[in-house]
Amino acid sequence: MSNKLWSELNPGPGPLIVDAPLADAERLKKESNFLRGTIAEDLKDGLTGGFNGDNFLLIRFHGMYQQDDRDIRAERAEQKLEPRHAMMLRCRLPGGVMTPAQWLGIDKFAEDSTLYGSIRITNRQTFQFHGILKPNVKPVHQLLNKLGLDALATANDVNRNVLCTSNPVESELHQEAYQWAKKISEHLLPRTRAYAEVWLDQEKVETTDEEPILGATYLPRKFKTTVVIPPQNDVDLHANDLNFVAIADNGKLVGFNVLVGGGLSIAHGDKATYARTASELGFIPLENTLAVAEAVVTTQRDWGNRTNRKNAKTKYTLERVGVPVFKAEVEKRAGIQFADIRPYAFTGRGDRIGWVKGIDKQWHLTLFIENGRILDYPGKPLKTGLAEIAKIHKGDFRLTANQNLIVAGVSEKDKDAIETLARNHGLIDDGITEQRKNSMACVSYPTCPLAMAEAERFLPEFVTKVEGIMHNHGVGDEHIVLRVTGCPNGCGRALLAEIGLVGKAINRYNLHLGGNRAGTRIPRMYRENISDAEILSIIDELVGRWSKEREAGEGFGDFVIRAGIIRPVLDPARDFYD
Repeated sequence: MSNKLWSELNPGPGPLIVDAPLADAERLKKESNFLRGTIAEDLKDGLTGGFNGDNFLLIRFHGMYQQDDRDIRAERAEQKLEPRHAMMLRCRLPGGVMTPAQWLGIDKFAEDSTLYGSIRITNRQTFQFHGILKPNVKPVHQLLNKLGLDALATANDVNRNVLCTSNPVESELHQEAYQWAKKISEHLLPRTRAYAEVWLDQEKVETTDEEPILGATYLPRKFKTTVVIPPQNDVDLHANDLNFVAIADNGKLVGFNVLVGGGLSIAHGDKATYARTASELGFIPLENTLAVAEAVVTTQRDWGNRTNRKNAKTKYTLERVGVPVFKAEVEKRAGIQFADIRPYAFTGRGDRIGWVKGIDKQWHLTLFIENGRILDYPGKPLKTGLAEIAKIHKGDFRLTANQNLIVAGVSEKDKDAIETLARNHGLIDDGITEQRKNSMACVSYPTCPLAMAEAERFLPEFVTKVEGIMHNHGVGDEHIVLRVTGCPNGCGRALLAEIGLVGKAINRYNLHLGGNRAGTRIPRMYRENISDAEILSIIDELVGRWSKEREAGEGFGDFVIRAGIIRPVLDPARDFYD
């Protein structure tokens, strides 16, 4: 199919993208037989630890990425061996809520059947397994199914895991918002039975597959959705394509403000790519939620760029056709009219580490998990500790979009026992600084194939050095939102940080400054391709100025802009690089 024909079949307004070949991903999806490909046959191929041909990418629709250990890649090449292929699997977990029984199930699988033995909480509010060898791939899907979970649609050109503010205080409001996150996730899932047939051995039904929402070739690019409860922006809504901002009246959810078109992924050296905050479309009552979600997704499905995947996200569609035109199309498809945006504001986005009592009189313990990596470390057996808590906990676990974990719904009588277990296993550390709590990194090396620089393994020591700088300047009790991502694809959300490091090469980063604590402003690149030593020198100088020159309550990101150290990004499509 030529791109011109595709444009004729999908006529969007504004400047159409014509006379350019479709990206090869479009061929792959079209020929995949609704995401089946030849994955089932490939599983039987014992000559390689990886997947062949199109299946390498198709498994992403089933929640997996094929990776290898890059620390030993060169060594294996010398030995004339293929890379040690293993899969990373990401669970679908809307709102990040799971039961203790489910936790114990995934804990056992991580211990018995992965190369690294760890569970990784991601900033997509779910968990990942790293290092699943090919013979264990089918069993892990069957385990998830037995636990009432799955990995469907957590990667590639679909709506991915739906985030929801973890709010442990306003428990009734959180429960309502969480239920909507689950409904949105279910409504936007692929309808193909490929997942059930390939992984769960369910028989193929002799009917024609249909994808009424996602379409036969699915979306032009990945799509991310959140449900947000102000004043906490813990899901970083401006990193997402579609956002429902909860509006409450007397503690009861009455509707959502809808924001569309956020996204952080860029490509080094390509000025046609940029980070963008989401645009407000308007307010809707609850009964319109699923219709609007579907309308936004189908509009992006039909109007998104299928010729250039680097410009295929919703943010680029909005810039190409204009927000008013996109909004009108959503209204038309959903059969609604947006009302004016209801007032809302964000005051922060970090998790409230420690015990918090909710309005439901239950206690909620938020545990800080550095980088989300749950493993038994010397003197800090985190993984064992969480398993012991899961054995006695009667509430649920909530994974947060800041890579932490909430032991939620603890009764007064169980509180001391939970705290004792947490302290005995290093899950509570009263010495953790505010700076460390507000720092985050993506996985990067050794498993991510896109990594250009270290992130997860780099962050702890780097934060220690930043803590020293903060202490030396008399602001050791405060924090700067600090993010590190190993490449420009945005997983570590560095482009919503006050200080953001974006990996360029081994021990080289682009340094971005000027985001804010609420996560509503994109930071601008301050220095390109510099070492961590150079970055620390710059931080030392600027924190020194911030400590002396700031106004009352002024965050670091706001200060560097007010002081003229860097200009704010006001219109990303036009001034992200200027």
